[in-house]
Formats: sequence, C-alpha cells, structure tokens
Amino acid sequence: MTTAIEPALGRLFDLAKSDTGQARRVANFLLAWWNGDDWGYFDIADLFGLDSAVAADMATVFSFLATHPGAIYADAFGYRHDMAELVERWRPEPTVAHATAA
Repeated sequence: MTTAIEPALGRLFDLAKSDTGQARRVANFLLAWWNGDDWGYFDIADLFGLDSAVAADMATVFSFLATHPGAIYADAFGYRHDMAELVERWRPEPTVAHATAA
C-alpha cells in the first residue's frame, strides 16, 4: 500500500473518535466507506464544516481509493477494530437494514 494514506487515516480515525464538532462528519465519511448501506452515507455538504487539513486527509483517502482497482477497506490498513468502535459510538441503534434482517 501507499504511505501517503496511512498518516491521513490515522488522523481521521483519531478525529472521528474525539468529541470535536468535526468528529461526526469524519465518522460519517469513514462509515460510508466501510458500509454505506448499513452505516449511512457521507453528505458532501459536510465538507463545509471541516478544516482544510481534515478535508485534505479525506481527499487523500478518496484519491487513493479511486486509483486502486478493487475494493479496499479500512481493515486493509489495520483499522478493523477502530471501525467497529466508530459503529458503536456513532451508530448505537440498528439501522433499518439491520432491524429488518433480525
């Protein structure tokens, strides 16, 4: 994998686990990448509420994904546990898809 994405992901996950105003927006971005059908989507207007450095980290991830064929998810970078933490923190209630499957 590339080294450019790794520090960007580290910063994004750290931010998404925090209590800042940007945390929810970053978590939405990461969760949409993980599984948008189950954990929601990323509203492009959320970029308006982010610092430029945070948006640049998101752009790094987005660009990496766009230039690498096949599906690459956060667990490929060792973030499976971190993604599960984001689900617990930001999506404590089951989504409609999970509620109907149960």
